[in-house]
Amino acid sequence: MFDNEFPPLGGGTGVVNLHLLEEMALRPDVTVDLVTSSRTKTHYETERFAERITLYKVPVDNRNIHHATNRELLRYGWRGLRLARQLASEHRYDVSFAFAGVPAGAISYLLRLTHGLPYVLSLQGPDVPGFEARYNYLYPVLTPVLTRIWREAGVVTAISTEQVALAHRTMPDLELVTIPNGVDTTSFAPGQGAFSRPLTLICVARLIERKGQHHLLQAFARLRAVCAEPTALIFVGTGDAEPQLRALAADLKVADAVTFRGFVPREQMPQVYHEADLFVLPSQHEGMSIALLEAMASGLPVIVTDTGGTAELVTQGQNGEIVPWADVPALTDAMRCLLMSDEQRRRMGEESRRRALAFGWRALAARYLELCAGVAAPSSESGVREPRGAKAMARELTREARR
Repeated sequence: MFDNEFPPLGGGTGVVNLHLLEEMALRPDVTVDLVTSSRTKTHYETERFAERITLYKVPVDNRNIHHATNRELLRYGWRGLRLARQLASEHRYDVSFAFAGVPAGAISYLLRLTHGLPYVLSLQGPDVPGFEARYNYLYPVLTPVLTRIWREAGVVTAISTEQVALAHRTMPDLELVTIPNGVDTTSFAPGQGAFSRPLTLICVARLIERKGQHHLLQAFARLRAVCAEPTALIFVGTGDAEPQLRALAADLKVADAVTFRGFVPREQMPQVYHEADLFVLPSQHEGMSIALLEAMASGLPVIVTDTGGTAELVTQGQNGEIVPWADVPALTDAMRCLLMSDEQRRRMGEESRRRALAFGWRALAARYLELCAGVAAPSSESGVREPRGAKAMARELTREARR
């Protein structure tokens, strides 16, 4: 399995990977070696995640735990490929699984060329041309590579109907299997409610332009101008746009009611959702937001834009409101209507929780494993193997990285 991010590194893709491995660890017929990233400069790390699951971390010198630079992605791709070839020469694998077309998918593709190992590819968002505006300069270069990687995969999965449509703009004949993201509905559950604080909105996302927090701040300023009730806004996450967002909050004269929480450890997030009355995610593009699923599981009504995952998770007027991207007046009206009606928020929150219960990780992991079994390389061998020589391999690769 290949993924350049894994908690605490990265965002939603790493969280998906974590939960899938937790479910796969319960299967005695499944053994997984995950090649992911280490923040070190030269040191290769090996970690036992579970009895039959091992994490191999290649050094990428990651400077920001929430976002990898292009250089760091290239470093992961190159060192991950070298490690993957060593692992493939030492162990018997039936299939490889890649999170995103690049860089992970490129490793799976090259392993197919060199070792004949079939692979399953999971599209994650920015690896689909047109998803992320800041990568528009790269997509023309990457598209021929991506289409080759997609075409050679045994199965390609997408996480929403929106993502399927976006991928088909690049490759109309690509067959895709849609498997949504999931949520831990035990950890993320409705709270008891609080009545001694302002009506509170929460946005959980990286602080980047695509997530639309600047539109949310503008709408929040309008809301405060017409709302007699005290209101507050919480941002959870970090990103390149944070200085501009803080400055915008000050310019709009709402900084006193806006809290930038920054990075919050995952184990503390359920309590953070309990501090809010309404979840807002005004993104331009999403694959399928993990934060949206967590908010729904926590029993919150939601306001979202019509992007990836919306059709699968939100119905207008039932568990939330859907507004156009960048439409600040529409966003303001949606927030005002929901914040002014306790009964509507309660009803929508209950519906959000009911819908989230259908997105359990165990069923989703089983679907991925079925796909892997369907494309797995035929083999006369059977049985569960143990990793061999992992520490020696890590020492050797570390020495090479230092050189």
